[in-house]
Amino acid sequence: MHEVKSNRRGVSGTPPQLLGAQANDGRFDIFKRHHECVGWRLKKLRNTRKRTAQPRLGHHIAMKKYAVRPGQRVTLAAVDPDDTHLVKNKEDAAEQFSAMQTRLAELQEMLFARHDRKLLIILQGMDTSGKDGAIRHVAGSFNPQGTRVVSFRQPTDEELDHDYLWRVHRQVPANGEVVLFNRSHYEDVLVVRVHDLVPKEVWKPRYEQINLFERMLAENGTLILKFFLHIDKDEQRERLEKRLADKTKCWKFKEGDLKERKLWKDYQQAYEDALSKTSTAWAPWHIVPANHKWYRDYVVGSIVVDALENLHLKYPTCDVSNVVVK
Repeated sequence: MHEVKSNRRGVSGTPPQLLGAQANDGRFDIFKRHHECVGWRLKKLRNTRKRTAQPRLGHHIAMKKYAVRPGQRVTLAAVDPDDTHLVKNKEDAAEQFSAMQTRLAELQEMLFARHDRKLLIILQGMDTSGKDGAIRHVAGSFNPQGTRVVSFRQPTDEELDHDYLWRVHRQVPANGEVVLFNRSHYEDVLVVRVHDLVPKEVWKPRYEQINLFERMLAENGTLILKFFLHIDKDEQRERLEKRLADKTKCWKFKEGDLKERKLWKDYQQAYEDALSKTSTAWAPWHIVPANHKWYRDYVVGSIVVDALENLHLKYPTCDVSNVVVK
């Protein structure tokens, strides 16, 4: 099957011919007219005066390469954590990301104003993968009034007395809210598996339980975006060394970080299973190349913008015909 190739200006100039279609084939004519129509719409968007960081067609399609398809078997070794091919360089990414932050602020304000949808962003990754940094940069433009960040650490005694989703459900976003999870309920199919904290017959059914939980959230108006920040073991070593050498960062280091590092292969396998079994149409996973922090932020921000744009958010209408300010 041929793909519609895109360049930085939108759809390429010559439409590809369909398999088995001749130049006078009616199907080709339909495709050509559709191609021209899409090109005209993209040109109109570029010339719209108030346009702010609207995603290009090629940009939207390119970001799909990082999405895990439902039913896809994930092999993390096949994903390059050094990948930066969607932008020219760090400076180009920074320029686009600045415009992106402006658009994120606009979209979040409309989400808050409408008060009928909500956004849940879940960030997972190995230690030092950049979950804090991604939150700081992507959510930095959000109004704090409608934003919360939740970090899930070792469960308390009270939380352990309930089912593993109890503490998570309490923190999901309300209408109009954006909530970012720094780690999440996925720890209960990752850490508990790697450290053998519960038997396999306990953690294995949790994949389907999580899918059903997230489906319930989605059916009640929650847009769910899940990101695995993918770094390699060498990059983690460099970041840990820099953390130890920096007086302003060494407080983040814990002895347990080195113990967890020794379990790298076990965690990679656990993540591959979690990503493969819980990426759904209503709560997709994205594997984000994260060896380069600037590219990590660019990819996460782009996917969030695209998803919010697809909600077609608008400000609520106001009837102020009888209002008089004296």
